Amino acid sequence: MEQPLLGSETPDYETFPERPDQQQEQNYIRTLKNKRLFLATFAAVLGNFSFGYALVYTSPVIPALERSPNPALRMTKTESSWFGSVFTLGAAAGGLSAMVLNDLLGRKLSIMFSAVPSAIGYALMAGAQGLWMLLLGRILTGFAGGLTAACIPVYVSEISHPGVRGALGATPQIMAVFGSLLLYALGLKMPWRWLAVAGEVPVFVMMVLLCFMPNSPRFLLSQGKEEEALKALAWLRGNDTDFQREFQQIQNSVQKQSSRLSWTELRDPFIYKPIAIAVLMRFLQQLTGVTPILVYLQSIFHSTAVLLPPEEDAAIVGAMRLVSVLIAAVTMDRAGRKILLFVSASIMFAANLALGLYIHLGPQRPVSNTTMDLTNVALESSGSGSYLMLVPLFATMLFIMGYAMGWGPITWLLMSEILPLKARGVASGLCVLVSWLTAFVLTKSFLLVENAFGLQVPFYFFAAVCLVNLVFTACCVPETRRRTLEQIESFFRTGRRSFLR
Repeated sequence: MEQPLLGSETPDYETFPERPDQQQEQNYIRTLKNKRLFLATFAAVLGNFSFGYALVYTSPVIPALERSPNPALRMTKTESSWFGSVFTLGAAAGGLSAMVLNDLLGRKLSIMFSAVPSAIGYALMAGAQGLWMLLLGRILTGFAGGLTAACIPVYVSEISHPGVRGALGATPQIMAVFGSLLLYALGLKMPWRWLAVAGEVPVFVMMVLLCFMPNSPRFLLSQGKEEEALKALAWLRGNDTDFQREFQQIQNSVQKQSSRLSWTELRDPFIYKPIAIAVLMRFLQQLTGVTPILVYLQSIFHSTAVLLPPEEDAAIVGAMRLVSVLIAAVTMDRAGRKILLFVSASIMFAANLALGLYIHLGPQRPVSNTTMDLTNVALESSGSGSYLMLVPLFATMLFIMGYAMGWGPITWLLMSEILPLKARGVASGLCVLVSWLTAFVLTKSFLLVENAFGLQVPFYFFAAVCLVNLVFTACCVPETRRRTLEQIESFFRTGRRSFLR
């Protein structure tokens, strides 16, 4: 009878057994020079910075356009829902294209290619004269975001070594958070057109830096370019290190998977189990509600009774998101992936439930008239009322903290760690496709559900999903801390235990 992969571990069993040469591997890692590796990672994750910036672009822009004096740009609620959600359709298309481009152009060139639709999209939104230009700009920036979301984690994982892969694996999420925080901060002072102009800057810097960075050694070996792969690894690790040993390990792993993925091989547990885990993680990640919350952050605060201006609330939440993801980057290789996923889902459950209960049972945001404004002032002047109106801010901060500590960065990292090399390009694109189609459904329906049933209903649903995430983590997610990609692939290949019951 098969047992679950990750039940309670005993001294006789570990998810990944220690290798005899573990000490030699650790000694090699300590000799590596990481400066160039960090530079290559930074150049790549600028794409995630642009992605994070573009994702929340609607947060300050929708309220401004709903009050626009220009009839051609003024948005209704339905148009606002399209403006907020169409980005995710573009991201789904980007993920779909990554299934081809990741293996056709390679990881690095695919990331560079994403700069083209991104730059065009920002230009359209900056010079928009009608709603169609805004929507097309959102689709194009979404396409670029979906492409980078599939390519960058794979690139970073493949150029990293086990000593820093956990921390570097969190950098895509960290940079996306930086991008969102910058948008919230600039949104306090800059008009919406200039916000689009500012979005062009990281795209240009990414393109310039990536011109001087190497491609992934694993991808180069899969294309039969051994000499170029060796040079790339030497540049990343340092010429005076024992990189030849690591090169041989990578070469052996690539040779085992030299052929293209076929439909027949999808029945192999070594292939379908890690793909199923990665896809389900991205699906459940979106069902926690992170995308609609970020996209409509200011609108949510506008719809609830809050103490501070919604613009300031959004900026505070963005700052908390950054702090949390930095904590995750530091603790990921110390505490392990699974414990952070448990903590993350628990925090998000509490936050979503608290926000739903506040909206359902707490004070309502008054309509804008003199009588109600006076009532609002009286409420704010009382100590209990003022403190109670901080609940939406603190609950949202708690949710973002929980997401950024676990289900945000670790889902990206595990996707790049557990997918087998021959399926990595296609499967990572599939993960992004599923993720952003789910995000589209949630983002498009969020405002409609709010109008029909009340704002509390989506948050009750998100809280229930977080409980599902706890069960999924316990039953299906492996602990990959301090394991090489080759060790992880070997573990799936043995098939001793099943990920899925």
